[in-house]
Amino acid sequence: MAQIIDGKAISQIVKDEVKSEVLKLSQKGITVGLAVIIVGDDPASRVYVNNKKKACEALGLISREYALSKDTTNDELLELIKKLNCDDEIDGILVQLPLPSHLDEKLIINSISPNKDVDAFHPQNVGKIMIGDYTFAPCTPAGVMELLSKSSIDVSGKECVIVGRSNIVGKPMSMLMLHKNATVTVCHSKTADLKEVVRRADIVVAAVGKPNFITADMIKEGAVVIDVGINRLENGKLCGDVNFEEVSKKASFITPVPGGVGPMTIAMLMKNTLASAKAKHNL
Repeated sequence: MAQIIDGKAISQIVKDEVKSEVLKLSQKGITVGLAVIIVGDDPASRVYVNNKKKACEALGLISREYALSKDTTNDELLELIKKLNCDDEIDGILVQLPLPSHLDEKLIINSISPNKDVDAFHPQNVGKIMIGDYTFAPCTPAGVMELLSKSSIDVSGKECVIVGRSNIVGKPMSMLMLHKNATVTVCHSKTADLKEVVRRADIVVAAVGKPNFITADMIKEGAVVIDVGINRLENGKLCGDVNFEEVSKKASFITPVPGGVGPMTIAMLMKNTLASAKAKHNL
């Protein structure tokens, strides 16, 4: 039976580390600040933004929320980002996605200063991750690496299969794994004989957005299984991309949904904002 990787407990360790560093900086007169912009009234986005605000308050970061109406124009949003790029109190700028369809997501993301882009979505930060010279990485893949590290799972020399090639998880995940000397395969909807490829893996990262997609017959005995998916079933329950009940009987380690990768995302956002503040002060 697999050992459960407890994302809640590990995210709390990361948050405690951030809180301690933020306190040390405040004793030198240095503050750490995050600005979150939400456009419109998407309920899921509102929950995420509230959670980010609570985390900032708990860890001693300055938190600023900009709640804009769903009719906000590209120009209005770009003007706000321009001001925040120049605001000394703000170290991280996060635009909550998805944006209303009339807004140009790519234009908006690219307008955030790379130094304050704590989601690490700006092309400049994507390029830095590619070459391994980065200050921070996207929060979810960075959270996966933290889960593995804090669970004493060494990825060096291991065969890692990532199922899903999104710009937010799959692609950056592959780079972070490569930087830690894993041998990486990225699978997607066009992969031939997906089952066989996944079965080779010492570490499987599932980020495909399909409930219970990864089944026990796809998993090698003793593999480490990280479930990034979060899907809501018809009965209202949350489940991941991995069939937890089946796979947990074969894996050595597994993350649950909820309570696995999810809590790490906000913890890593806090860590990225701290890293941005430290870089600004050459610390």
